[in-house]
Amino acid sequence: MKIISYNVNGIRAALNKGFLDWLQAANPDVICIQETKAHKEQLDLSLFENAGYPYHYWFSAQKKGYSSVAVLSKIKPNHVEYGTGIETMDFEGRNLRLDFDDLSIMSLYLPSGTNDDRLDFKLNYMAEFQEYIKELTKKIPNIVISGDYNICHTEIDIHNPKQNQNTSGFLPVERNWLGQFIESGFIDSFRYLNKEPHNYTWWSYRANARNNNKGWRIDYHMVSEPLKDRIKRAYILPEAKHSDHCPIVVEIE
Repeated sequence: MKIISYNVNGIRAALNKGFLDWLQAANPDVICIQETKAHKEQLDLSLFENAGYPYHYWFSAQKKGYSSVAVLSKIKPNHVEYGTGIETMDFEGRNLRLDFDDLSIMSLYLPSGTNDDRLDFKLNYMAEFQEYIKELTKKIPNIVISGDYNICHTEIDIHNPKQNQNTSGFLPVERNWLGQFIESGFIDSFRYLNKEPHNYTWWSYRANARNNNKGWRIDYHMVSEPLKDRIKRAYILPEAKHSDHCPIVVEIE
């Protein structure tokens, strides 16, 4: 199964930049989308169906034009779970899970912590999410949590670690949390197969950052430990330019 995760920074904007042609060429079985910034009533859903994704699910923030996640699939899921059931998390439309026969796939958009209020919200979300996943994996051990975690894990994942050590997304408390999340039973699938530096998934729109590859790796396919031997490939697609992020891919046997 080929799974792509992509923070599109607005699905309507991405569509105007050739997203559907790219999607058909990339041809994943499942694509997890973050930051759609849309309610499904604002979209022509037949576009996705005609592109080969008859099964599409949308979980949107209460606030229009904000946050929101989606999953498009060629395969019919057995069950779709909208949100987590945790009220403090779900009003921003950040979690959507599809359960298939032998694995589940979640699209996750973890908050950014751009100011003090949002950092507190992010840290609370992280704590609640960790507990939620701890219980979920008891029932669903085979799970891939794909999405924008808004955290660089280690210095190799960011182009200027010293300058950003006090910046949200690379704070010690965030990095420690991500390390503990991995240690709780997950594999950073890209790092599992790729040890090289200078691989990023997000670039600022400022200072020509993308052309200079001054980026951050904040998007992940976190694969639960029972699936470890089924990870066949994991890679980044920096040439796809519909967003300030780029797509990431994992292939599970």
